[in-house]
Amino acid sequence: MAKQGAVTAMPRLRFPEFRGAGAWSEAKLDSLIDTVSPPAKLPSSSYLATGKFPIIDQSQDAICGWTDDPQVVIEKPLPLIVFGDHTCVLKFVARPFAQGADGIKILAAKPTISIDYLFHSLNHQPLVMEDYKRHFSTLKERKVFFPSVESGEQQKIADCLTSLDEVIAAQRRKVEALKAHKRGLMQQLFPREDETRPRLRFPEFQDAPEWVIGKAGDVVEVLQGYGFPERLQGSKEGEFPFYKVSDISACVDAGGMLLSDAKNHIDAEVLRELRAKPLPVGTTVFAKIGEAIRSNKRAITTKLSLVDNNAAGVKAIEGVADDYFVYYLWSQLRLIEYSGGVVPAVNKSAIEQIQVCYPGIEEQQRIAACLYSLDTNIAVASNHLLNLRSHKQGLMQGLFPMASGE
Repeated sequence: MAKQGAVTAMPRLRFPEFRGAGAWSEAKLDSLIDTVSPPAKLPSSSYLATGKFPIIDQSQDAICGWTDDPQVVIEKPLPLIVFGDHTCVLKFVARPFAQGADGIKILAAKPTISIDYLFHSLNHQPLVMEDYKRHFSTLKERKVFFPSVESGEQQKIADCLTSLDEVIAAQRRKVEALKAHKRGLMQQLFPREDETRPRLRFPEFQDAPEWVIGKAGDVVEVLQGYGFPERLQGSKEGEFPFYKVSDISACVDAGGMLLSDAKNHIDAEVLRELRAKPLPVGTTVFAKIGEAIRSNKRAITTKLSLVDNNAAGVKAIEGVADDYFVYYLWSQLRLIEYSGGVVPAVNKSAIEQIQVCYPGIEEQQRIAACLYSLDTNIAVASNHLLNLRSHKQGLMQGLFPMASGE
């Protein structure tokens, strides 16, 4: 085993001015940090919506509240690293702050390592949360590799990754702004509950009739999923994708709405064995049972396909409704409100009875085209964000050495 501070490793990627420098040192995190005790730990009941000083806790949120009390604030040494002892969240804090409820460790760097370099190093391979236990005892045993502070290499790496983080943050804000714009637009383009006229209408439909209040069964056909025996699962090849709820979730989580990727496929022979009828292209699919209903995730099929019996689909009735309008209409319905049973579930007859409000098909198509264009922009922006995050991960793999055996 290498001694603390021993020269043991070289990164695969190095800035030109450091390529002739020597190997990096290795030490356990515990020897590189001091822990900082706050003047006080604020209970969540004392959090303010606004204030002079941010309150930091172990949640995913950068700031969980505010305080005006200077007596509870940590002002130095700054910057500091905040580690969620239960959640494994890492935060870099460069301004005076107060500690929220118990559950965080506040770390200051010793002179041998810069705090911003250490933050990026820890983020290179973050701890994974294991139940709701304390993780700092594991973190402090972690090996950290680092060049000398005096060489300037630590700062060069930190500046590079911090700059990339700023680009990623800007792209994330762009995605969030586009999504917020879409939510606001949908609220304008669809009538409020029990109303028949939206607050925003395209000029060519200003004098069109009021929207019709009816039942979902008036505009869509409800299509059921099928049982999918385990012995038939796992095939990557086949004419028909067989989607599970996890496939729908993965599509939506990636910022998409058009469902194409599936972990399971079947061919015509299996289709006959199951006595199944494929869902047509343009079917909006969704979870119909379990807690997945609450996620409200929807996607549209792009080829003849099937869904398992934990999911269902709705297809626009030709001449009455537009497939993409149905998707946007369905995205606003919270099916959990129509579910029953100990395990939440919604059946075909309940879906058909859901009250919906809809205009003529030409106006439906106009609304759908507008929202689809916006969704396309969101998908492009989301994909760029994913690429930036992937680029950062790859860059960190090169900039930081791996411990032996990893």
